[in-house]
Parts: sequence; structure tokens; C-alpha cells
Amino acid sequence: MGDASKAGHEPKIIAFACEYCSYTAADLAGSMRLAYPASVRIVKVPCTGRADAIMILKALEEGADAVFVSGCQPGDCHFLKGNARAKAMVPGVKRMLAEIGLHPDRVEFFHVAASQAQRWVEVVEEMTSRARRLGPNPLRTGGGPEYGPAAGSGGGEGDRPAEKGSAS
Repeated sequence: MGDASKAGHEPKIIAFACEYCSYTAADLAGSMRLAYPASVRIVKVPCTGRADAIMILKALEEGADAVFVSGCQPGDCHFLKGNARAKAMVPGVKRMLAEIGLHPDRVEFFHVAASQAQRWVEVVEEMTSRARRLGPNPLRTGGGPEYGPAAGSGGGEGDRPAEKGSAS
């Protein structure tokens, strides 16, 4: 994707945030009047262990430019191992994205404790920067693959397989 299509792009980012830690950190950042990009939309989940690959993929399908899951620090999960399950799930989602031609950097997992308002701001800024660098989600813009072997194929008419029933 060219830089011209990225210019002026304000990304749409979805954050699946643990109710007990990361969501609280986001709330604290607001209470402390810490400035961070308004590009993030927070989805409060009881535990990041409740976030799954389908939720992340659906957010991207619906047009999010980036998605992150943010949970408790290791060992501090209120539901014992939910944050560990979520963190382990994200690399699989990244592999799926690469396979379908979306850049895996569109998805990430972060640990943000309830008292880490400044860390929340840093995470949102990092994901906003990534989304700006990657540009608009091609699923939203109707563009082709942006990553992997299919991205370099040129996307011309001759690259498509013949449709069933068409004469070759």
C-alpha cells in the first residue's frame, strides 16, 4: 500500500481489556487526564481469557485497523490463568492473519496492571503508531492482501483463477 493512502489515515483500534486490570488502567488514565490517541475503542471483558480468536478476527473483518488484548500481569489474573490463555492465543491469530494476507502486527497482547495508567497510554500509542504505519485495513478498503506471498503477486486480472464454467 502506498504512502498516499496512509496519509491522513486515523486508525480504528479495538482493545479487549480485562475488567480488573487493563480497563481499570484505562479508566485511571482518564481520571489522571493523561492524553492518548482517541483511536482506541475499549471492549471490557471479565477476563482476557474470554477473548478468543473469533472475536479478534471479527473485529478485523468489521474494519478495525488493529486489535489488541490487554490483561493482568503474569500471576495476577483474577481467574487464575485467563491472561496466560489469551497471551498464548495471540500468536495463533497472528499466524492466521499472515496466511490470509493481513499483516500480523495488526494484533498484539499486552500486560497492563490496574495501577499502570501510563503503561496503558504507551500501549495505545504503540498500537496507533503500528496501525498508521500499516495503513487502513484492506478488508475495510476492499484492497488485496498486504502481507505474504499473495501480496507480491501484482493482483492483475491474469493472476486470478478461471471461474467455473468459463471458457479457457
